[in-house]
Amino acid sequence: MTSCRICGGRLHEFGDFGTQPLSSGFLEPDYIGDEYFFRLALGVCASCSMVQLMEEVPRHLMFNGHYPYLSSGSSVMRKHFEQTAQYFLRTELTSPDSFVVELGCNDGIMLKALAEAGVRHLGVEPSESVADIARRLGIRVSTEFFQESTATEIRAAEGPAQLIYAANTICHIPYMDSIFRGVDALLAEDGVFVFEDPYLADIVDKTSYDQIYDEHYYFFTVTSVSAMADRFGFELVKAERLAVHGGEVRYTIARKGRRTPDPSVTELLTEEKARRLADLETLRTFFGKVEKSRDDLVGLLRRLKEEGRTVVGYGATAKSATVANYCGIGPDLVSFVSDTTPNKQGRLTPGSHIPVRPRAAFENPYPDYALLFAWNHAEEIIAKETRFRDAGGKWILYVPHVHVV
Repeated sequence: MTSCRICGGRLHEFGDFGTQPLSSGFLEPDYIGDEYFFRLALGVCASCSMVQLMEEVPRHLMFNGHYPYLSSGSSVMRKHFEQTAQYFLRTELTSPDSFVVELGCNDGIMLKALAEAGVRHLGVEPSESVADIARRLGIRVSTEFFQESTATEIRAAEGPAQLIYAANTICHIPYMDSIFRGVDALLAEDGVFVFEDPYLADIVDKTSYDQIYDEHYYFFTVTSVSAMADRFGFELVKAERLAVHGGEVRYTIARKGRRTPDPSVTELLTEEKARRLADLETLRTFFGKVEKSRDDLVGLLRRLKEEGRTVVGYGATAKSATVANYCGIGPDLVSFVSDTTPNKQGRLTPGSHIPVRPRAAFENPYPDYALLFAWNHAEEIIAKETRFRDAGGKWILYVPHVHVV
């Protein structure tokens, strides 16, 4: 890409992670063939300040019947979505016939709480594997990609939606023009479109470059989302910072003039302008820190190998694909990755080909060090793995910098 997918402005590239695989493309051990690779590079729009990938991966390669991520896989995220459902019940879904549509509903953890409260709902989830889990919970799910045509069909069958919600989904979708036309077709006149996604400010502040991978096409700021909403005839009326997934913002968008903007929008717009968050110089400085983090991590792992220490990975996350492949970390430096997801176990990590083993392998015997790829759940994981620490084990983290705890 050389022009912005939102406004057509010129893109300025500021960071290149080299060739990367599909982050969810875990391989069978005896796989023989070509993996899909693409160039993972970032650019910023000179006109609307939207940060985005320079190359688009076809959506059907990422979101399909083999999609491995489950929203309910973490107790922290289960609690977050239950609290989110209660928030909507108090604020937006107060009418007896309220209708909510969740884009990318995954395994239905948020909609389950709303369904139990009697709210009419529909999940739109193109990944059949996780959609089936939601259906078994009694959630109504349409296995499609959301776009203008999908929205028109839903409106005809169900009527307008008071709330359209998405978590860690909107930043995945390059074709934002069709998304907003779909929102326009489906949303009630006084309804809201609410989505939460990783916040560029947190990525920059924490050097959490593993948030950058094939599925994350856009990296939002309040400034760029406000401009995007305005371009498509809507208005950003609230922006709430969230602690989940390493730092996100929940954006609330309404039709122009239908809601009074919350002070949070102006506050974050002012803060982003003061720190020049989306300036090319700021972003190039960020990427310089990324390069240092890579060098520090590889240096540490090589030193531990020379000392005869054992190192395994913990959490075969999607974002670990960026770290492993950008840093050149393979089974020579990390012998295997422990993960509790059954359909990842027994496979190889994408690109780097590190074996993925069940949780039991982590303690049989415990390694000297564990590289915590699932760092955004560090508090939960470290509290759970007390026997590893008691056995003398240490954790390696690379956010906000490479360190051992």
